[in-house]
Amino acid sequence: MKIILYSFVLIVGTLLSACMQSGRHPAVVLLDRAAFDTTLAGKPVALYTLTSGKGLIMQVTNFGLRVVSIWTADRYGKYDDVAVGYERIERYIHNDGERFLGPIVGRYANRIAGGVFTLAGLDYRLPQNNNGQTLHGGLKGLDMVVWDVERVTENAIRFTYVSPDGDDGFPGMLHITVDYVLTPDNAFEITYRAETDKPTVINLSNHAFFNLKGEGNGPITDHLLTINAAAITPVDSVLIPTGSIMPVDGTPFDFFTPVRIGDRIDDDHPQLKNGRGYDHNWVLGHAITPDAQWRTDGRVFLAATVYEPVSGRTLEVYTDQPGLQFYSGNFFDGKTNGKYGRPIGFREAFALETQHFPDSPNHPNFPSTRLDPGDVYSHTCVYKFGVAYDEAE
Repeated sequence: MKIILYSFVLIVGTLLSACMQSGRHPAVVLLDRAAFDTTLAGKPVALYTLTSGKGLIMQVTNFGLRVVSIWTADRYGKYDDVAVGYERIERYIHNDGERFLGPIVGRYANRIAGGVFTLAGLDYRLPQNNNGQTLHGGLKGLDMVVWDVERVTENAIRFTYVSPDGDDGFPGMLHITVDYVLTPDNAFEITYRAETDKPTVINLSNHAFFNLKGEGNGPITDHLLTINAAAITPVDSVLIPTGSIMPVDGTPFDFFTPVRIGDRIDDDHPQLKNGRGYDHNWVLGHAITPDAQWRTDGRVFLAATVYEPVSGRTLEVYTDQPGLQFYSGNFFDGKTNGKYGRPIGFREAFALETQHFPDSPNHPNFPSTRLDPGDVYSHTCVYKFGVAYDEAE
């Protein structure tokens, strides 16, 4: 039954995608490109539409490489936009309630304690933009700049950017290339590459927010989540890692088998209190081996899956990185509307950010985020969308 229904949905998705491209299908409502046409710092900003050809449709902008919308079918062929975002560029530029809706984040994703680190014997100070810490690169990270568009096809787009030496306090001129590709199996594949002219630290990630019911259609606490990880990096009250590795066995952080996100999110656990829910880095797969060596073999593996039981939509997350930040939308408060006029409420969106660990430059026991001249930083993240049939139905 699962196979038959899945094939049916793929066929329906392909037909709906074809209708959408011809402008005849009312279920997929693409955002107006004119609402994103502007110029910032002398560089053009635009909205781009990509399609997998098999039913997955995505719109992105080169302002911070933001994922603005992702349309995908449920098990009945009904389309919804499962990415949380805004409907016009001004709301992104002016941080209308939430700065990190869908962009690339860096030069260092996640947090650096106190905005300071030491590299090659030199001390560096970064802007403190979150409780005295540096979050996602600082005051003007990679999410707040206009990227160059090198090429665009029906299903792929390549972006490039040169971050100057000293950008938000980070050393080295960084040449970055990011590819967004929609594949025929309805996956959104992100590949990052970067090179530097002097020693630096780097940790790039994508900060897309998802709700598999569709944007603004209710809480994500009933989504079932699986994370292939036996440990997390516990944090203090300002979400900086303590430097230890905490096994998840017997805790609310054990997602080795599918668990509803909301089942244990309010348990009396100190880590849940620090994060106001889930806002933690999981040590992925076999990232830590029996001989205590971090997994850095460059292989892409399945890190997490999400299943929404009413729609049947699924999301699989693959990566070659050692960490995954799961954030359960604890700081959304309903005061900001999404692109369809519905409030973004408390725990109504989630993020699964593939990454190296937070604050790694200050923890020698964590996988290194150092990049030297002559080396190449590379990172692959895949968000694969599908549907599943609940055997209990």
